[in-house]
Amino acid sequence: MKRSIFYAIVFFASFGMALGQSLPEVVLDDAWKAKIHSLAPEKPTFPITKKKNILVFSLHTGFNHWVIPHTEEMVKIIGEKSEAFTVTGSKDISMFEMKNLKKYDAVVLNNTCSKGDHRNLFWDKLRADSDGDSALLMKQALQLEANLLEYVEKGGGLLLLHGAVTTQNNSPAFSKLVGGSFDYHPVQQAIQVRSVDVNHPLVQAFPAIGFNHVDEPYFYKNAYAELDFKPLLYFNNAEIKSQRKGQELVDGKTYVAWIRAQGKGKVMYASPSHNAQSFENPDLLQFFLDGMQYVVGDVECDERPIGK
Repeated sequence: MKRSIFYAIVFFASFGMALGQSLPEVVLDDAWKAKIHSLAPEKPTFPITKKKNILVFSLHTGFNHWVIPHTEEMVKIIGEKSEAFTVTGSKDISMFEMKNLKKYDAVVLNNTCSKGDHRNLFWDKLRADSDGDSALLMKQALQLEANLLEYVEKGGGLLLLHGAVTTQNNSPAFSKLVGGSFDYHPVQQAIQVRSVDVNHPLVQAFPAIGFNHVDEPYFYKNAYAELDFKPLLYFNNAEIKSQRKGQELVDGKTYVAWIRAQGKGKVMYASPSHNAQSFENPDLLQFFLDGMQYVVGDVECDERPIGK
């Protein structure tokens, strides 16, 4: 049996009945790290010209996903094992000063959820650390966001994982950069994730039938309506349980991952995953590594937006 199908069956058998339930938190210990290392790709899929530098930014001010440290460790493992990336982790917002951003080929935003009032991660942190003038602090926050947008526009890469879509959720500019904003999610449940185009090089890791895992099925708003991106993965709306009452979607699909070019830079969003158990799928690890290669410019592929 093909390894990918085997893992899909095992995972579904273990967790497929977890509809509406959170999976147990996984202990982040040496045994778990060793397991992920054993499942991670041996080498990059696409040729590399040099080892790239990646910043994994893992600060949250809003919802605290327990998977944050696991996600950072996963990115470090796949980067180091493949020898394609040097990965640095940080929670310091000064990393978004332009002089610091320039040190990296790409930034990974790791579940960087903001608070529900302003939905501005930079403002949240600045306000928490200072009793200074609110207008001045907001100006600083907006400058850090502008730095990130300029960084990508000039050729930097940006990979957003799961809750990172909420980083600047009320910002039209950030929503446009990412390709959408977070709207809501139903309860955790077993989701059948499918490839939009099984021949696209960034989904070559997955079997043609896709894969099943337990996650929060995210729905989106704002720039998402423009579909200014190339979708990679999706779920069928009719298969999702406990949607927002009175607004249930019974037709169509919602995208789980997509890519887009912004100026000279590359952006990728991937919703998986709320749970570290998902990282025990080697196909998903390959997908993340391939995505990292995309945002640093190693991958030539179809990135034409479907909404234009």
